[in-house]
Amino acid sequence: MIGRLAGLAGVVFASGSLFAQAPSEPSDASEFQTYFQLLRSDVSATKIRTINEVMKLTGPEAEKFWPVYRKYEKELTAVAERKLALIREFAPLHFSGRLDDQQAAKLAARWLKNTQERLDLWKKYHKQISKAVSPIRAAQFLQVEHQMALFIDLNIAAEMPALGTIKPAQK
Repeated sequence: MIGRLAGLAGVVFASGSLFAQAPSEPSDASEFQTYFQLLRSDVSATKIRTINEVMKLTGPEAEKFWPVYRKYEKELTAVAERKLALIREFAPLHFSGRLDDQQAAKLAARWLKNTQERLDLWKKYHKQISKAVSPIRAAQFLQVEHQMALFIDLNIAAEMPALGTIKPAQK
């Protein structure tokens, strides 16, 4: 598992910094989309390989697991898209110095809601996989998902500019 994550780290870091441009020139929205599509594609492939290696599903287990997993991934993609929208909204406000207290509070509330959505999704699919396959397989699924999510979140956090590094615009 660690080897897979290390390999994924190379892909993410090789793809360049999300906020590599000067603070006065925020990244274009299409750059965000491209970055996250690349990351999502690589993560998806790595997750499938890792799930196969960690879970070692039997034929009958795989027949039950993968249809549930595909539904999960579809819902997870929607949650990830909402996170991407938050980043797209935050970046121009931050880099232009227009991020005010009210906007920061709204963005923080939406970020927390997005985090809760992911947790709720894990709970939902843990239950479904437990019923479809077994509680052990469901726990393995959660372990892989959690480790991947931590890795992705760490990479996003490393790329995000620190709040307060750009002075708010004068009104």
